[in-house]
Amino acid sequence: MASQIFRSGTSIGSNVAEAQNAESKKDFIHKFKIAAKEADELQYWLKLCEQSQHYPTPDKLINDDLKSIIKIMSKIISSSKQG
Repeated sequence: MASQIFRSGTSIGSNVAEAQNAESKKDFIHKFKIAAKEADELQYWLKLCEQSQHYPTPDKLINDDLKSIIKIMSKIISSSKQG
């Protein structure tokens, strides 16, 4: 589970970084969609940790920050589609 958390967590940042050098608007949106999916996956793994008795419970601040990041990415995606 730790490797999945690490992979999805680091993938968010790498896809956002790739979006900064996107070849087109479509590519930019695509990279942000991937980052958003990775954030959703990370949220899933953190929920499993919360429900498990075998893993440490993530800090509430981490979950709150992740929710904010997901909202920001969703707004970036929707505004990029409009503009």
